[in-house]
Amino acid sequence: MDRMPLGISRLDSMIGGGAPAGSVVLLAGESGAGAREFAYTSTVMNGLARTDEDRFERFYGDLESDATLPEEIHYVSFTSEPGAIETEMRFVMDDELVAAGTEDVTFHDLSPEYFQLTPVPTDWYAEQPTHITDLGTRTDRQDVLEALGDHLTENAPGNLVVIDSVTDLIAAAGEHLDWGDLTVLLRGLNRAAYRWGGVILLLVTVEPLSPTQRGSLTDTVDGTLSFEWESGGSERARTLVVEQFRGVLSRLEDEQIVRFETEIHDGGFDISNVRKIR
Repeated sequence: MDRMPLGISRLDSMIGGGAPAGSVVLLAGESGAGAREFAYTSTVMNGLARTDEDRFERFYGDLESDATLPEEIHYVSFTSEPGAIETEMRFVMDDELVAAGTEDVTFHDLSPEYFQLTPVPTDWYAEQPTHITDLGTRTDRQDVLEALGDHLTENAPGNLVVIDSVTDLIAAAGEHLDWGDLTVLLRGLNRAAYRWGGVILLLVTVEPLSPTQRGSLTDTVDGTLSFEWESGGSERARTLVVEQFRGVLSRLEDEQIVRFETEIHDGGFDISNVRKIR
């Protein structure tokens, strides 16, 4: 099975080089527990492999023999401008690493489609100021889910796509979107991704989710990586659990791995320790 690097060296090496091609992966995390940092690291490292091989080898190492780099990297956001995302990445990772790694990343800003039916003033998210006389002549009232689908159809085949974030879509569900439409789109995405052969990462914060919503999202994807805080004494540690993952979980079960302890440093998200069944 072809693999695409997730950009986390130690994790990739344990699962055969990365995620199986054609996978949709849910990065489900408690706030600050590492899901967003995982997405940033995956984006930057895959970009770095194309733009600066020496720095990639220093921070990541060698690719596994079965791993194939994505042809392109695409980062889709509903609420943040590309510049703001890159600034956040620099808070997590080394500045020069981010600068080199994002050279080969295409950012997509879907804020116009996301905010257009909300009370948010147009000037807050539009690139050009909007005059009151323009409001009656606009015909590009494309639904945000339709816009996302169009972007994925055009850019996902053979590529790595990060969607930031499903949490934003959930926040709009019930007001301007229907929850059922969102889950149906994700089921369709799962079907299409298998044919496209790339990897799609869906970022979601778990606190706003009901148990039913969490279960529905998990049921629509190939893999779910759960990022959690674990308390022990006076300290808290970030941990990662692979809840389910086609073509990956069986490898970890064979090694009796139950949980990863993680850390965040200048090189981004990383695995610091592996817990096994004793």
